[in-house]
Amino acid sequence: MAEQKRDQHVVMAKSVAQRWLVKVAKAEYRIRVLYGSREYKNLPNLLRAFRDGKVKIASLSPLPDLGVQSGFDALEVWSSDYESLMKLGAWFEKQGFDTSGIW
Repeated sequence: MAEQKRDQHVVMAKSVAQRWLVKVAKAEYRIRVLYGSREYKNLPNLLRAFRDGKVKIASLSPLPDLGVQSGFDALEVWSSDYESLMKLGAWFEKQGFDTSGIW
C-alpha cells in the first residue's frame, strides 16, 4: 500500500515538472566567435554593454537576453532571438572574425 502511494507521488511530481518545463523552456541559439590572430580583450564587456543598452553596435537593436562567455580562443554568444543573433554574427564576420553557430 505504501509503495503504491509513493509511486503516485512520483507520477504527480513528474507531471508537475513537465508542465513547468513546457511553460518555462524556450529555444536558444548560440554563436562561437573565434578570435584567431585578433586580440580583443574587451569584446565580452562591449557585448554586455550592448545588451544593457549602454552601447550601440551598427544598426543592431539590443538583445535583452544576450548571454556572453569568453573562452581561451573564442567567445560564445547566445540568445533566444534567432534573427537578431544572425545579424550580430554577420556583424562579427564583417569585422573579420570567423564564426560558427549552433541552431
